[in-house]
Amino acid sequence: MQNTKATVVPRALEIALWLLFALIWFGSLGYRGLIHADEGRYATISLFMLHSGDWITPRLNGLLYFEKPILQYWAGAASFAVFGVNEFAARFWPGLTGFLSVVAVALTARRLWGVDAGRHAALAAGGMVWIVSNSHFLSLDMGVSFFLTVALCGFLLAQREEAGREETRWAMWLTWAAMAGATLSKGLIGLLIPGATLVLYSLVNWQWAFWKRMHWLSGLALFFALTAPWFVLVSERNQDFAHFFFIREHFERFLTTEHKRTGAPWYFVPYLILGLLPWTTLLPRIVNGAWSDRAAGLRVGRMLLIWCVFIFAFFSKSSSKLPSYILPMFPALALLLAHSLSRMAPNELKKHIVAPALLWLALLAAWPFAGRFASADSPPDVILPFARFIAAGAAVFLIGAVSAWRALGRGRMLAAVAALSFGSLIAVTLAACGHDSYGRLKGSREIVAQIRPYLTADAQVYSVRYYDQTFPYYVGRPVTLVDFVDEFEFGEGQEPRRWMPRIEQFSSAWRAAPKAVAMLTDDTYSLLQRQGLPMKVIYRDPRRMVVAKP
Repeated sequence: MQNTKATVVPRALEIALWLLFALIWFGSLGYRGLIHADEGRYATISLFMLHSGDWITPRLNGLLYFEKPILQYWAGAASFAVFGVNEFAARFWPGLTGFLSVVAVALTARRLWGVDAGRHAALAAGGMVWIVSNSHFLSLDMGVSFFLTVALCGFLLAQREEAGREETRWAMWLTWAAMAGATLSKGLIGLLIPGATLVLYSLVNWQWAFWKRMHWLSGLALFFALTAPWFVLVSERNQDFAHFFFIREHFERFLTTEHKRTGAPWYFVPYLILGLLPWTTLLPRIVNGAWSDRAAGLRVGRMLLIWCVFIFAFFSKSSSKLPSYILPMFPALALLLAHSLSRMAPNELKKHIVAPALLWLALLAAWPFAGRFASADSPPDVILPFARFIAAGAAVFLIGAVSAWRALGRGRMLAAVAALSFGSLIAVTLAACGHDSYGRLKGSREIVAQIRPYLTADAQVYSVRYYDQTFPYYVGRPVTLVDFVDEFEFGEGQEPRRWMPRIEQFSSAWRAAPKAVAMLTDDTYSLLQRQGLPMKVIYRDPRRMVVAKP
């Protein structure tokens, strides 16, 4: 049931805030250089897809790469085509899908619970640490999270009691299309997460009527029309694709530790706590409110809660864990927050400002001591600029927290939520921008800028016993791997002529090449030096070096 009472906000002010939000959101996407590993990996695949014109078979550094589906690679390649080859274009897809996730939860909350709930949903999601940070980092998770969010929102709108037959049909088609987008973004979780949530919801609440309103025939036809063409084409061109993608990258990844991304059962707890900021202390309230949902029809609160619990439990059980895997929880949590905030008295929110304010205050207080965290791998000229950005972000959030406190004292709930949201958004954005000083050690932008004169068209480029995922991206062409396997095992096995499994092969090729450049570590350099290989150091930092043939 909608709450028809809404806070009066001038239309011009609301539009201005959305424009400011978009400016902050997209304006920082290109500030930082790409870093190893995810950003370099996915930028490289998209860039070389654009260069090659092969939009069916993805390749990483020139080698077959079937760990993930195709949609994000298409989006990245299209972004490079439109915006040019730069960091903004590389991150545009996660930035866009993160922004659209905020829009999706805002429109859904507005439709379900009224105007103020829609505004609170936008502010809750737009300032949430895990949504903001993952929207400004190039990985697959923001894209799949967006499509899963749209699937969830479409289902909630389709199955609400007020929905007419036509609205239900179109909203369910949107749901099926979004599941197809999620499947093309990251695989079978695009079906698993929505499907498991519905089954669990029906079992917990013993509600089954909505299964008859799923538009199964037209919905499945739409799903397969969107997903099947690429899977069929890539399988026809690459006979080992199906086994590698469906068996190894789904079942073996979940059931075994082959990918070496293990973690304790509580692995995701800190990411949930920190990622939900600045709304973390509201979690018990929204969980209790969601479980207490006693609506006669679809219990939206319980549906959202089961969605979150399943995602958290599923990835906690998995033998392959990364922090961003639970990202699809957070838009659903923003919807729960919207419902709670729109019904909360202003004074109730005051106590929830304290914890995030103290955390940012602690970061600000630690600023003068940042130099103590320096090490040989992370020298002071890396740590200190990063610390200054974090301190600036902390100061901005604290200003937002004070503004929110004062607004709550005047009974202005929406203004307080906006102050917290924008304070968090700007703080996280500044901290992310500051990471660029540290990120220089995890990327190759500055390296390639310095060695550019050596990267002539006739120069051979190698990566020896070491691989920085951003190196081929910034070089602009694939590099030859030497004695390095890792995630290239499948591609190297399929196309053994594209790499060198033994360092002796590299030594021979290096001596024979008229011009050559190689990235390696100090240990490998010392080994090759003892073998008398002619090398000139043209770049060095605490973690790696680049040599050229004299």
